[in-house]
Amino acid sequence: MSCSKLCALLLLALLAACGDLPQPYRGRPGGNAATLVVPMAIRLAIPAPDAALLDGRGATAFAEALAAALLAAEVPAIATEQPLPLDWRVLVDAERSGSSVRPRYRLIDADGKEQATTQGDRVPARAWESGDAAALQQAAGLAAQKLTRLILTIEAGRKASDPLALAAGPPRIRLAGVSGAPGDGNAALGKQMASSLGAQGFIVQDAAQGANFALHGEVAVTSASPGMDQVEIVWTVSRRDGVELGKVAQINEVPSGRLNRLWGDIAYAAAAEASDGVRTVVANAIAPREGEAPSAAAKALAAAQPGAAWAGPRMPPTNAPLPPPTRGR
Repeated sequence: MSCSKLCALLLLALLAACGDLPQPYRGRPGGNAATLVVPMAIRLAIPAPDAALLDGRGATAFAEALAAALLAAEVPAIATEQPLPLDWRVLVDAERSGSSVRPRYRLIDADGKEQATTQGDRVPARAWESGDAAALQQAAGLAAQKLTRLILTIEAGRKASDPLALAAGPPRIRLAGVSGAPGDGNAALGKQMASSLGAQGFIVQDAAQGANFALHGEVAVTSASPGMDQVEIVWTVSRRDGVELGKVAQINEVPSGRLNRLWGDIAYAAAAEASDGVRTVVANAIAPREGEAPSAAAKALAAAQPGAAWAGPRMPPTNAPLPPPTRGR
């Protein structure tokens, strides 16, 4: 099926009517990014530890206390079970020795590699295991100091040896995959989005190391009118320090079952259209403030031709008729 015959598929839209969700085309999305550069180029995600001799309530309380202590030390951190694609994780376990408990903290980078480990100070076992608030907060404060020193050491080492940290270039974006699509949609959308973003001026990579931004796609297919399915794709753009810069949404209807096998040209058209929105979100995030010269990353995006990956006609309006299902697709 040719691209020109694909009608009304997944119109590029914004979540303007969805409550408090970010609206990337309103104002200047990410415009305050330049003022939010922190000493740490990463954000730490801290899940509630399940191997730290704490019950569920105590584990949650300790994760929150550790995140608060790190934030007080100006380290971006959040207690969460669902880290963003570029987040590092702090995994906590503990062992008991006599009347005391000694926690251990492991720093895991966004690619799943352990970067460092440190032992915490001993805590009276009774206070720790009972989830005593004062004991947990004191332990979290001491742990935050050690973790901060570890991260500073790791960052200094990387900046001294990583050429990506020494010279700016085109913005690097981690394509963290697509989920929820039927058929081969996850793989097809991911492949086409990587190609489209490359044409938009990005360096696209699978790994988190060296990436400035991350992109994840979420697909939902539900029954709509008789014989039709509603398809919604939401692309979320986030920054290394955990700031969500914006969302780009695509939504429309297709014949029921049309996407159960091969997405083909649909993935190509959807990715080409959505990449324009992703490019706008990132370009606004790195736009120079008044009086500043544009960065190398901003220049790279400006030099790329928007929509260069889209070789066919622009997508038609949402009320255009859809083609009948194609046999074997």
